[in-house]
Amino acid sequence: MKTNAIYGALFVFICFASFQAQASEISAETQNNSSVLQTDVSAKKTGLWRANIRRLGLELSSVEVSNAKEYQNSPVSALNADSQTLVKGIFDFVLEYETDISRWDNSVFLNYGRTKIKPYNEPTETTENADEILLTSDYTYKMYRFKNLDLGPFASVAYQTEFTRNEDAPRMKVIRAKSGAKLLNGALIKELYVAGVAEYDFTYAQSVTKLAGELGWRFEKTPREGIQISTDGYFRKYFMFSHYIGTDLKYDLNLTARMDVNITDTLAFGPYISYRLAKARAATKYGSNFTIGLSLAYKNLFNL
Repeated sequence: MKTNAIYGALFVFICFASFQAQASEISAETQNNSSVLQTDVSAKKTGLWRANIRRLGLELSSVEVSNAKEYQNSPVSALNADSQTLVKGIFDFVLEYETDISRWDNSVFLNYGRTKIKPYNEPTETTENADEILLTSDYTYKMYRFKNLDLGPFASVAYQTEFTRNEDAPRMKVIRAKSGAKLLNGALIKELYVAGVAEYDFTYAQSVTKLAGELGWRFEKTPREGIQISTDGYFRKYFMFSHYIGTDLKYDLNLTARMDVNITDTLAFGPYISYRLAKARAATKYGSNFTIGLSLAYKNLFNL
């Protein structure tokens, strides 16, 4: 209960800091600008809201999973899936608020893939290949400007769960808080951060508090008009647990790389690869999930 209160307080602090930064900007603009520039001042007072649909689409994939037997009781679906071909849906949306000195992102990430196999004269087999719901609020204070990059401290809070439980494993339920330093808004580096992580994991009846370190990134490059190459992911290393649960991860690497070729201004098609490598506390070997496939996705950015 105490841990929940800490995370709740952190979330309130992030929201308060965002609105406090906005209020400071309004005050500064009012004092330093004349009435002739009232229109520009008004724009800076409110900042800029954007609705960013990063990806809404379907992905056709071929999955190769190794050492899945070691992870049959793990709540991480990607590590105990069957090797097969599948279709999955993905939704990646961010509501962004940005000013000269801050950025506040509120994101929804949904990822789900399930395959049903009906062999001749055999019962139907169902396998979840991907199952993730991730809700995140992330606040960054732009303390420095380095060439075309913003640099500063950030804090975020997230809730991660699943649509359904995976076979004999329980349904994942994790509250995660991060704090660290971040580079953002570059031509290539859209986001690069290092952070300390605190997790409250209540997947099982006995909850676990964990501490970890994390490196995360999102890079994008447009080699020519209509083609975009991008990669995003994270590496997380856990180094402290409140008690022992064998399926808890000690290391977790998750990365995706893709090439999108525009069919229209908002519709893109192209290949992608994703890789998940992790090791549970009770496992003797690493579990991995390598996926290669094709993606058809809708992407758009709206100023509000």
